Amino acid sequence: MNRDVFLPVAAQPGVDTLVEMSQRAESLGYDRVWLPETWGRDAVTTLTCIARETESVGIGTSIMNVYSRSPALIGQTAATLQEVSNGRLRIGLGPSGPMVIEGWHGVDFERPLRYTRETIDIVKSVLAGETVDYDGDIFQLSGFRLRCEPPEPVPGIDAGGLGPKSVELAGRFGDGWHALMTTKEGLRDRLEDFERGGDLGDRDRSEQRVTLSLPCCALDDGAEARRLTRQHIAFYVGGMGTFYRDALARQGYEDTAHEIAQEWAGGDHEAAMAAIDDDLLDALAAAGTPEQCRERFASFADIDGVDAVSVSFPRAADPEQIDATLSALAPD
Repeated sequence: MNRDVFLPVAAQPGVDTLVEMSQRAESLGYDRVWLPETWGRDAVTTLTCIARETESVGIGTSIMNVYSRSPALIGQTAATLQEVSNGRLRIGLGPSGPMVIEGWHGVDFERPLRYTRETIDIVKSVLAGETVDYDGDIFQLSGFRLRCEPPEPVPGIDAGGLGPKSVELAGRFGDGWHALMTTKEGLRDRLEDFERGGDLGDRDRSEQRVTLSLPCCALDDGAEARRLTRQHIAFYVGGMGTFYRDALARQGYEDTAHEIAQEWAGGDHEAAMAAIDDDLLDALAAAGTPEQCRERFASFADIDGVDAVSVSFPRAADPEQIDATLSALAPD
């Protein structure tokens, strides 16, 4: 079981802070640092800085959206990051959601499954050093190949997804799947979708990876750790469109998901947080004292079919709280 780090999605004081977190993760024995890309610092520049200032820890995007860059550019970028990092890159791709794609990038959020599939196809061709002749529903490309040498080894391409069809797509066309906002029972359901996709694509499951991003907060003040994590979940379910709300509803928490969304939309964030009882918090996250957090983390790491668990942090956690959590959950 790999133990990774999902670097903070919230703004940090500077790129140097993210580099220092990555160096700290490396020194503690974590396997990989994943960097999200929303509307803050871009993933490519930041990961380049991290690659230059670390030696062994893997790097990855989780996730890079498939709308704001062309598939060919994603391929070029992956080849370059693989070179800069001396072979430590793994790529996470996905559609993100309409709030970000339309509201920030100004691009129509259309056909997310098809965009993801065609992007993966094209990126694989680019990274293989092939002349890209592609006749898709969305992209039609011809006549070009990567001008520099293709990377060796070729980095794996994981797909992000919450729903059954997107997870099946990850299994069929990707080298792995990134899971988040899921209970253990919900994760097992989606693993069935992933494996069904792998069967449809005649994939070798032993060569694919499932990575779970798990919200974690381990503090001596266990109550504060749980408050921060509860606020994090409420924000995603209530404030980030319908994807996380629907994912939670799909796992048997429909009434709670809609209550969180309604309270958050109405501006009562405390009520939205209160709708997440202790049982649900523990079903979605590992939060509390260091001992409680380690115990809960282990229960997710033991799920058959999960290859890596990423320590993710509450969006409101400060660098000191992030470091405390990193230390508490460091690999043995």
